[in-house]
This record gives sequence, C-alpha cells and structure tokens, in this order.
Amino acid sequence: MRLQVKDLAFDYGSVPALAGITFKVRAAELLGIVGPNGSGKSTLLRCLARVLNPRLGAVFLDGKDLAALRGREIGRYLGYVPPPGNGQAFPYTVLETVLHGRRPHLSWGVSQRDLAVVTSALEYLGLTGLAERQLNELSSGQRQKVLIARALAQEPEVFLLDEPTATLDIRYQLEVLARVQEFAVAEGRVVVMVLHDLNLAGRFADRLLLLGNGQIFAAGNPKTVLTPENIRAVYGVEAVVAETQWGLQVTPVAPVGVPETKEEPLACAVAGRG
Repeated sequence: MRLQVKDLAFDYGSVPALAGITFKVRAAELLGIVGPNGSGKSTLLRCLARVLNPRLGAVFLDGKDLAALRGREIGRYLGYVPPPGNGQAFPYTVLETVLHGRRPHLSWGVSQRDLAVVTSALEYLGLTGLAERQLNELSSGQRQKVLIARALAQEPEVFLLDEPTATLDIRYQLEVLARVQEFAVAEGRVVVMVLHDLNLAGRFADRLLLLGNGQIFAAGNPKTVLTPENIRAVYGVEAVVAETQWGLQVTPVAPVGVPETKEEPLACAVAGRG
C-alpha cells in the first residue's frame, strides 16, 4: 500500500495556498506534517481527504487516482478526522457516533461484524465506559478520541488526522499517538497527521514534511528536518534541538532577532524594590 501525491496545488480564490506538493507514504508509515500557522498544513490534509479539490496535481493510492472515488467508496479508502472544534458535535451517543464510521460498509443493516469493529475501536481508545453517553456531554478531549475511534471503525486504507492531540492532556496525547502508531504498523495502514507540537512529531513520526508558505521546505526523518537551521528559517525562532531516548526534544529560545533574556525571578525583583 502506498499513497503518492504529485504536484498538488490549491488556491483560495486568487491567493495561492499550496504549490508543487509531491511526496509518498508507505503502508505502516506515519507521516507528520508540521509548519507554522498559515503554511498550508490543514489545507493539504483537506485536499488529501477530498474535502477540497486541488487546482493541480493528483493523489494516488496504489496507482488508483483518488479523484475517481465516489460516494461511500471514499470512506472505504480515506478516514479523516478534522481538527477539534470544527463543528463535530452531534446529537448521538458515543456508540452511535462510532457506528457512523461503518456507513461505507453497511448494506441493509448493522451486522454483528460491524458491532464487533465498533466495540474494538471503543476498547482500543479506552472509551467503552462512555459508550452510552451523549457526545455533546463529553469534554473536547473525549470527543476528539471518539472521532478518532469513528475513523478506526471505518477501516480505511489511509488515516488523515488534523491536530488529533490538540485538546488532549499530556497523558492522552502520548497514549493516543502511541495507539495510532501501533495501529498503523499492525494493520499496515498509511497515516498522515498534522501536528503543531514539534516534540510529538519528532517522537512519533517516521518521516516529516516541513511546510513553509505553501511549499515543502524540508522532508525526511525527524532528525534531518527538525534542525535549528530549518526551525529558524521557517518559524523565525531560535531553538535548541537535542536527541533523547524518547526522540528529539525541541526547545524554542527566542524569536529571530530578539536577544535571549534571562529574567530575574519575580520574588527577587519584588524584594529588590525596597
């Protein structure tokens, strides 16, 4: 299984948003898309998900042009989780919401296999105890986990996740990304994720695309992409990058051109005013 993107371009009216985007992702590989605000990360993911139609270029899955997909067939190939707070609250229970992920596979009704897949997705993300709760009653982080479970229940070939950890606390950020990574490897799925947190990207992604101004500035493994030079050029921030046993650790220091300051502790500053 391989996802291939060739020369993708997209404009918002007369404003270019993406240009010349070309990359490949293999089965069981997790590709992270990083970059500053406005660099085109979410636009790229929405083009891959067929939410937006690119002006130029094509997206292929094992040689099949995804632009040819229609209706429920899209859901069999692509599982898309939009960013949090994107109007994704529904008047359904958690169980019903995750069951919606089976729609591309349903014929005349819900089968025992459909229920088994949904139950497995709930268990996989630790949501079994919330199955009968209304989605609108949950916290934003819990809702995000439900939407990821819904995508898992689709059993698509490609998972597209836009900021999946944005509303999760630090424990569940690690837990959810570990589960996604584990699932990609075990099931041989392609995973493409937009991430703002460079430390999470450096830890969980097999490869990274660093976007800047709608183009690929750098691509490769986290060690070659998340360098102080690249971060300075794209984010405009001086940073220290260190290798740890858990992956790369990126520490922002100061905006480019602003000298680093070592502020006096507040207690000392107040005490010195006497």
